[in-house]
Amino acid sequence: MRIAMAASEAAPFSKTGGLGDVMQALPEALSQIPGNTVYVFLPYYSRVKYDARFECEFVTSFAINLVWRKSHVGLFRLKSRRKKLQIYFIDNEQYFCRDGAYGYGDDGERFAYFSKAVLSCMNYLDYRPDILQCNDWQTALIPTLLKSEFRSCFPDTKCVFTIHNIEYQGWADMNFNADVLGLDGSWMETLRYGEAINFMKSAIMSADAVSTVSETYARELQYPYFSHGMSEVLKLRADDFYGITNGIDTTVFDPASSPHLPAHYTAATMVEGKAKNKAALQKELGLDVDPNVPLYAIVSRLAGHKGVDLLQYICDSFMAKDAQLAIIGTGEARYEHGLTALAKKYPGKMVVRLAFDPALADRVYAGADAYLMPSKSEPCGLSQLIAMHYGTIPVVHATGGLNDTVKAYDAGTGEGCGFRFERYNGEDFLDAVTASMELYFDDRAAWDKLAARDMALDVSWNAPAQKYMEMFWKVIG
Repeated sequence: MRIAMAASEAAPFSKTGGLGDVMQALPEALSQIPGNTVYVFLPYYSRVKYDARFECEFVTSFAINLVWRKSHVGLFRLKSRRKKLQIYFIDNEQYFCRDGAYGYGDDGERFAYFSKAVLSCMNYLDYRPDILQCNDWQTALIPTLLKSEFRSCFPDTKCVFTIHNIEYQGWADMNFNADVLGLDGSWMETLRYGEAINFMKSAIMSADAVSTVSETYARELQYPYFSHGMSEVLKLRADDFYGITNGIDTTVFDPASSPHLPAHYTAATMVEGKAKNKAALQKELGLDVDPNVPLYAIVSRLAGHKGVDLLQYICDSFMAKDAQLAIIGTGEARYEHGLTALAKKYPGKMVVRLAFDPALADRVYAGADAYLMPSKSEPCGLSQLIAMHYGTIPVVHATGGLNDTVKAYDAGTGEGCGFRFERYNGEDFLDAVTASMELYFDDRAAWDKLAARDMALDVSWNAPAQKYMEMFWKVIG
């Protein structure tokens, strides 16, 4: 199958969150399937363009129209001997030569340009994919442009739009089509949502299928509580709306080989390996070096939907127990300040590092005993998968992908993956944490067995990639 994929980020080139991890691993997994060729299109951000690690070759340049203005398109290809996976970068310094990927007043125009440039570059390359897969609001105009302006160029190409986080939808005022896109008036109802243009709504209505990143999240998005106003639109696509739970790249996240860890380990050497990593992490973070207290950790963006309010609510009760807590991440100022103030109350027991540091995150996954994920909503979540792969037992709110991936531990049978709470409140969260501590202190052999079983789970992209292929084949008939 010929597959094209478009996204606003992909590790290791650019990454601000889980989308970057997915777009590193999923194209790789799809390209490993016999008969597939995969082309990935990404913005040529300055941090990629001027990074000596990424050697690219110039392919072509031309101009495209955004209504009244012409915009430069430079096409570059990552140098690689691989034929089945090709990475292309779209260059325009006006739009992409900036300090960050998002957060600018012209983001709508930037990614409308990117969407049109992706289709124009595929046409230049004479690449006629069977499937074009697009990701989140930044590429959400591609399905509509494919069905309108570019239909004659790609008459047989089907399009799948994947929602990674519905909270960010791509809004613009009603003049956006006339100012930037230039589609005829018949497409306004596809673009319009209320009294504005909504990129994601247009993709949901235009794509041949819609998917999201876990089975539970696909069900949740058809309810107003989770959908940020998009539930009724998604209900219209219920017959071709798929939920496929993400995996992780187990070659990148691997406690047996990660260059960031002071000690490597496998499931067979987990107890000794994690003990060494825990001691090193406690020392690095300024926690009391004590092998006998459970170390709980969070590596997360500090935002409301991540359950930080619940963490603050239970923190004093948590710290009254014989345990430690490490929090790594950045985010909203109110949470940064609140958590930092709490940590000052508990020196040696609680630490907050306001940083985006992948190497430190890796050491946290390896050194912690348990991983907290009290998210109010979580489309899929990768952190719990990484934690389990490192033998770090998750404590999660049973929502979205957390519900799909973390089955509740049953003390009677010993089955399950971790600890869960069903209702989003601080008392239930604290109860789940307490239950995990009881297992840690009362039966370390059972705790270690649970951690080893988590390490043995297949959290790779092998199974999800096959499910993507099943969806693609259904879409193209």
